[in-house]
Amino acid sequence: MTLLLVCLTWALGEWPAERTLPTLLLAYAPPLLWVLATLPALAWALWRRRGRRVALAALLLAVWGAGLLHWTPQQKGTLRVVTFNVLGGARTTPDELAGRLQSLKADVLLLQESRFVQPDFRAAFLRALPGYAVAEAGEVMTLTRLPLLGSRSEALPGNRRELLVTRLEWRGEPLTVVNAHLGTVQVSSVLTGDLARVRRTRDARAGQVQLLRAVAAGAPGRSLLGGDLNTPPRGQVYRDLRAAFGPDAHDLAGRGPGWTFPSLRLRIDHLMGRGLMPTRTQVLPWALSDHRPLLAEYRWTPAD
Repeated sequence: MTLLLVCLTWALGEWPAERTLPTLLLAYAPPLLWVLATLPALAWALWRRRGRRVALAALLLAVWGAGLLHWTPQQKGTLRVVTFNVLGGARTTPDELAGRLQSLKADVLLLQESRFVQPDFRAAFLRALPGYAVAEAGEVMTLTRLPLLGSRSEALPGNRRELLVTRLEWRGEPLTVVNAHLGTVQVSSVLTGDLARVRRTRDARAGQVQLLRAVAAGAPGRSLLGGDLNTPPRGQVYRDLRAAFGPDAHDLAGRGPGWTFPSLRLRIDHLMGRGLMPTRTQVLPWALSDHRPLLAEYRWTPAD
C-alpha cells in the first residue's frame, strides 16, 4: 500500500501537477516529505516482519524521487555561469558578496533580488567586482565578462518584476541569456483557506511561462535561462521551461538533491541551456541569502 501511494503521489505531482489545486500541492511539497511518509510503514513492517521488501522499496523510491541518489559524471567546462538570489544584500556586505562572486571566476553572473536594501550597496558592490559589464531590469542584474552585445527587458505578467534578456558573444557566436525571477505560487495560502490566491498566483505564473516560451522561440541559436524560477524540478511549468530552453544543468551534471532553498529543502533555482552541454554543477553552501548560488560549467556544442 505504501509503495502504491508513493508511486501515485509522484505521478500526480508530475503530470496533472499545476492543473488542479490538490496535485499542485503534491508537486510543490518538499520532497523530503515523501521520505518521511514511508518511515512509519517501514518501521511497522520491520516490527511485524512482514512486507519488509515492499516497504524498503517504497523508501528507496521516495529517496530517489527526492534527488538524494542523484549522481552524474562531472568534468571542467569552458563557460562558467552562476545564478543567485541575493535577498537584496540583507545578509551580507558589498565587499563580501563581491569577493565571494569574484572567487568563482564566472563568465556570467545572474542575480535576482538585486534591488539592494541599502542605497549605497549597489555602487560599492560594483566597485568591488571589476571586469564585468552590467545589465539590469528591475530587481534582476546580469554581469558578464563576455562581450555584451545588447539587452532588453520584458514586464512579467502578474507582478512588478521584469525579465532581462541579454545578448552576449561566446567563442565568436551570439548567446542569448535570460535572467528571470518568476512569481511564487502561494501554496501556503491553503492553510488560511485562501484558495483564490493560490489560483491567482498559479495563473499569473502560467502567463510568465508563456512569455518565456515566446522569448525562447524568438532567440535562435544558443540560449540560456537562469534564475529563481520558483518551481520544483517536476510538473508542467518545469517541463515547459525545459522544452523551451533545453535541459536542466543539474539533471545532466549535478550530484545530490541540489537544494537551492535550504530552509524547505527545495530546488527552485535553475539553469537551462540550448546548444550548451553542462559538464558540472554545484550548489554552493553560502549563507549570504535565503537561497544558495548555483554554479554550472558548460562546454561548446553545435547549435541547432
